[in-house]
Amino acid sequence: MNRAPATLQEHHGLWRDRSSLLRRSIAAVLWLLFASSVFGQDKPSEYQVKAAYLYNFGRFVDWPAEVTTATTGSFTICVLGEDPFGQALDATLAGETRGNQKVAARRISNPQEAVDCQILFISSSEAKRLNKIIEALGNRAVLTVSDIPQFSQHRGMIELVLEGNRIRFEVNLTATQSAGLTLSSELLKVATAVRKGRD
Repeated sequence: MNRAPATLQEHHGLWRDRSSLLRRSIAAVLWLLFASSVFGQDKPSEYQVKAAYLYNFGRFVDWPAEVTTATTGSFTICVLGEDPFGQALDATLAGETRGNQKVAARRISNPQEAVDCQILFISSSEAKRLNKIIEALGNRAVLTVSDIPQFSQHRGMIELVLEGNRIRFEVNLTATQSAGLTLSSELLKVATAVRKGRD
């Protein structure tokens, strides 16, 4: 006996099931991307993994339309302060693109230079002046990332934390929203904590 053609409602149900599976698959792939390094080594260094995080954050965050429209050339990941990455960040970003933009790394010495940065990694060397840096950035649409302890509790957007032998991350959602940044729900799913405000 031939089965009758699927109704519109059945099609919608099938689409929802596939969409749910797709979202779960994306979350799993996202975690694998963040849990390992792009170098394919069994034991990548701490900052090789953190460099991979910085690159992948750019794939799961949306910047305000006026920023993406105004920005030409490269999608820039900046490091403020002493550079802990060495060649790891440049190696991770080599040949990578985001949309039609080349992804590039840049080192800067003060927050005023972050005007053309989409992602700003604040080195632990800047811990003592962290509050001044955050104030200087204001609500500029720059994704701030750091491994300074309690970074996400001091208006930093994403804090990289070491849990056992894995690098994980916490998110300050209020800080990202104030800057007009939209984080993918898939990114938030794999965060160890999603904070609002300073607490």
